[in-house]
Amino acid sequence: MCLAIPSKIININGFNAVVDVMGARREVSLMLLPEEAREGDYVLVHAGFAIQKIDEEAAKDSLNLLREIAEKLEQEEGY
Repeated sequence: MCLAIPSKIININGFNAVVDVMGARREVSLMLLPEEAREGDYVLVHAGFAIQKIDEEAAKDSLNLLREIAEKLEQEEGY
């Protein structure tokens, strides 16, 4: 099983992009993305590669779900 994280493209430089995910920024490759991406697009990122574009609503729904899961785990673990 793999997990791809929804991320917003902040800047594109050739086949690389800076993305933002929950306030953290990192550089990812666009080499595996089957369609053209633009700044402001949301993409699914896995292992440093953007693998699929997704719409903003789906990205935000997924990020909210991941945030809820993290909060529950923190409560259960006592962090």
